[in-house]
Amino acid sequence: LGPPGRPASTIQGVAHLKLRKLSEQKWFNGAVIVCIGVAFDVILTHLSPILDAIWRFLGNFKSIFVGIVFAYVINPVAKFFYYRLFGKMALGQKRWALSVLLAFLTGFLALGVLVVALVPQLIQSITLFSSNFESYADALSSLLVTSGLGQLLPGEPLETLTGNALDAVQSFVVTNSGAILNSAVNSGKQILSTVISLSLAIFFLLNKKTALNSVRRLVRAFLRQEAAQELLSFLLRCDTILVSYLGQTLLDALIVGGINALVMLLFGMPYIGLVSVVVAVTNLIPNFGPVIGGVVGGFILLMVKPWYALVFLILTVLLQSADAYLIKPKLFSNSLGVSGLLILVASILFGNLFGILGVLLAIPAAAILSFVYNEYFLPRQEMRMREAESAAESQS
Repeated sequence: LGPPGRPASTIQGVAHLKLRKLSEQKWFNGAVIVCIGVAFDVILTHLSPILDAIWRFLGNFKSIFVGIVFAYVINPVAKFFYYRLFGKMALGQKRWALSVLLAFLTGFLALGVLVVALVPQLIQSITLFSSNFESYADALSSLLVTSGLGQLLPGEPLETLTGNALDAVQSFVVTNSGAILNSAVNSGKQILSTVISLSLAIFFLLNKKTALNSVRRLVRAFLRQEAAQELLSFLLRCDTILVSYLGQTLLDALIVGGINALVMLLFGMPYIGLVSVVVAVTNLIPNFGPVIGGVVGGFILLMVKPWYALVFLILTVLLQSADAYLIKPKLFSNSLGVSGLLILVASILFGNLFGILGVLLAIPAAAILSFVYNEYFLPRQEMRMREAESAAESQS
């Protein structure tokens, strides 16, 4: 509100004119650059406490964010049923509700099949490995001693290492029994939080159209028509990249884990379920994931029989080569258009900033940065250069 008799629009116009005159001063651009540099230096210097404070604040809304993530992941499945299964049915508003319900039921069914198929195998493998751990360790120690490699290891004799490791595990369980009990209690809380998040996800999806219309109206209320349309197109492109990446990555992990299990079954190797799940899960991590899966799986099989470990490592190299040059290009169809160097840099940077979540989202983040650079930054910079050259030619 301004002085009586003076409209607010006039005051805004005067303020805009003063700001424009101020921006035309010679020192203005330098001052802005200095302020941005100081702010950037302060943020980088205090980045860790700033991120910790942000995560603590966002932790109060964890169930809501997890519900949004669940809704985002289930949304493509619901859209598939909406257009493909119920597309020709005259169901009215019930069409989307049935699609959402069927999408969640499909997700629960797939999870149930996975649990029934893998969990017993995993429990059996872990139990068998734990019960035979001492004999495996003794066999490995004997192999190292007979091969002469044991002399290269400094410290205590190999025969005492196994006993010390088992004593350390037992001591850890005894001294941390309270923490283990608290973890069990927290697991119950996590289950309740997951149920709440799933309920919110169903609510979000059922009201998706209303929420999206509200977001579009909010964007158009604060931005000009062209800027609003450009921002909405940008968000739609980001959504396409992320959904495509998540679906193709999960499918790639299932394919790699399935091929690994099939080859291990053909060679008669033990712990097929345990090792294949490790390979599939670590395959979700770009760049370093297959290495981690190969090391863990190779160590487990080395404890049983060195020959199994050798075959498994050869299998891992061949399988990851086929995945890199055949499976992934076929699935992704080069739609992301991201170089390997950019993926590596993004994995390291986002991993240091956001942990395992940053590593998992490094590829879509790199794809978004790449298309922003190629389709927004470079064309505008080239246009400015052409305008500057045209102005220089006209003055000359």
